[in-house]
Amino acid sequence: MIRTIFYFLIAICFQPLFAQKGSVRGNVYDKSNGEPIEFASVYLEGTKFGSATDKTGFYILASVPTGDYTLCVSFIGYDTIKQKISLRNGQIINKQFSLSESTYNLEEVSITGKREQARTEVRISSISITPKEIKSLPATGGEADIAQYLQIIPGVISTGDQGGQIYIRGGSPVQNKILLDGMTIFNPFHSIGIFSVFETEIIRSVDVLTGGFGAEYGGRISAIVDMKTREGNKTRFGGLASASPFMSKLLLEGPISKYREDKSGSTSFLITGKKSFIDQTAPKLYKYALDSLTGNLPFSFTDVYGKISTISDNGSFLNLFGFSFDDEVNYTGLASLGWNATGAGANFKIIPSTSSIIIGGNIAYSDYKINLDEGQSEPRFSRIKGIQSNLNFSYFGRNSEIKYGLEFNAFSTDFRFTNFLKVPLVFNVNNTEMAGFARYKYFTKRIVLEPSLRLQYYASLLKTSIEPRFGVKYNVTDKFRLKSAGGLYSQNLMSSVSERDIVNLFVGFITSPDLIYGTHLIGGFEVDLNSFTELNIESYYKRFTSLYNLNRNKRSVNESDYTKETGEAYGIDFLLKSSYVNWRIWLAYSLGFVNRDDGQQKFPALFDRRHNLNLVLDYQFGKRKSWETGLRWNLGSGFAFTKIQGFISDHYLGNGLETNFGLENPDIGVVYSQKINSGRLPYYHRLDFSVKKRIDFTKSLRMEITASVTNLYNRKNIFYYNVVENRRVNQLPVLPSLVVMLYF
Repeated sequence: MIRTIFYFLIAICFQPLFAQKGSVRGNVYDKSNGEPIEFASVYLEGTKFGSATDKTGFYILASVPTGDYTLCVSFIGYDTIKQKISLRNGQIINKQFSLSESTYNLEEVSITGKREQARTEVRISSISITPKEIKSLPATGGEADIAQYLQIIPGVISTGDQGGQIYIRGGSPVQNKILLDGMTIFNPFHSIGIFSVFETEIIRSVDVLTGGFGAEYGGRISAIVDMKTREGNKTRFGGLASASPFMSKLLLEGPISKYREDKSGSTSFLITGKKSFIDQTAPKLYKYALDSLTGNLPFSFTDVYGKISTISDNGSFLNLFGFSFDDEVNYTGLASLGWNATGAGANFKIIPSTSSIIIGGNIAYSDYKINLDEGQSEPRFSRIKGIQSNLNFSYFGRNSEIKYGLEFNAFSTDFRFTNFLKVPLVFNVNNTEMAGFARYKYFTKRIVLEPSLRLQYYASLLKTSIEPRFGVKYNVTDKFRLKSAGGLYSQNLMSSVSERDIVNLFVGFITSPDLIYGTHLIGGFEVDLNSFTELNIESYYKRFTSLYNLNRNKRSVNESDYTKETGEAYGIDFLLKSSYVNWRIWLAYSLGFVNRDDGQQKFPALFDRRHNLNLVLDYQFGKRKSWETGLRWNLGSGFAFTKIQGFISDHYLGNGLETNFGLENPDIGVVYSQKINSGRLPYYHRLDFSVKKRIDFTKSLRMEITASVTNLYNRKNIFYYNVVENRRVNQLPVLPSLVVMLYF
């Protein structure tokens, strides 16, 4: 029996050596600008061998029997290319294609590639976003931003417009990993929470993984937002400039070494920057929306990002990038806050001409620091800086894929805070994290299996986390698919922001005193109702252990620096998407429950929004679809809050019984109910509307004018109630805006 098993394993391992097979791979580009084409169909005519290109335009046909074939490449709106090839045993053929736009005016959108991806990948709790989709959403100020698009995704909750945070299926912001070209961005959202640090015009793709993600992602226990930027234009110099009451933008891009179909490679650059002006324009344009205490909207930010990209003739690439993000808030006479994030790095992919293994990776350095000065106490300060790197390897078989790799992160956290009792909390820790992962995917016509395993070592805690994960999909029919995923996740980073804060602009980071674990279990199904409409339904359960919070009410140096809770999140998400020719519908509904347990009582989290509904409509019309109108309506049940029982004089006895009391009245202290978050705020709802006009001057010169209205019917949605000052603080009132953007 043992001998039989041994011979069987030998046969599997060495089958490729005896089989008469080879591989065909390469990239598909747009001939006019060198941009990769996603979801292009690449197939061998008259056979069952075919594939769709990925986000970088890459395709691979593996384990193809030797022989003579006709290789075909097609994509809707482009001319089809056919080329004869002869494949020998063990040969790897690299073929690059440049497609020209078709002269025919096609009225339908090809979805063949997306449907094929749905059948061959698990992709549970995963939503891919394109820049076109982000720009079609009616946005606050008319400025399209991923921060606002995230809020329409099922399971994603935002707590407010000013300093609001993003919570994904019960996970707090520090439990969500935000990646930019493979590098972690520790604070991706500005203090005015409707804007992120990312520029929409440079985004190639965004993958939002709300749970059940594979072992290639680590260090977070709730969700992943994986964002990748595009290269600069490879054929000509160009860019854009825009202006609005909220901000101005400038983007410049072009070739350093031009892309040509008959050339071995190309190099291009891209640089973009944006600067906010809402603090200067608000007193004139939005005076009715100003804060009643400060008389202004004191938010300002500046973001700069640059990238140089080199692509070889076989699709290998190297990207060098750097960024600087700044944010400032100045409440005159009350508090001033500022943070800065800088970083630089590189990512690459190597496609050896004679090897079936494709190598990828990245290395980067980042530095994030934040300071808050409230005048009456020591300033708060936090800093996290360090190196992030990974190396991964991919092998593609006929119906399988193996991906494995190593990850190394070294960073330090520095945190300083003195609470209202004059008790200091100081943390300064060096961290080293090392991880290895392996993921295997196997697919047939009916089933897709994706088991994976991650081993992560945390040097600061001297602990290793073994994290098995899985994903499975069963194609009941070509249009109906069942899917499930789950696994174990860990992290050792916590935030200074408490989950009980309504608003907190100071986002600092601290190394947690122990590992924080999360467990995911997700199941659902997806169905293609017709050729342009799909329905996705998923239920989920997340369990969080050892959730640490900073003990900001610490009364003595001997008291613990931390408080500890456990938590759980569960619910069901519905998403109906329909897109056809000139219109798009997005209907998302979430029923969610998020609970925390501090050992004394179990209570709903502050961001527990039981019901959340988003309806988005987008319609293009006019000659050459030069007009576009969009509408978004959001309805959400009220957040939880802790009721108050009364007020009390807040005497601080700095010297104990020997404290000398002054003649002035003491500060007012609030006596809260012992039942945490037992109250509910009123329902939230808001309607946003936009209309856009595109004016084409030449093929490469055009203008877009966008008029938008946020909160069209001026709903007074409560943000929070300041019980000490006896005043209600609302979220954004009706805000009209006009954006003019020039592409050149």
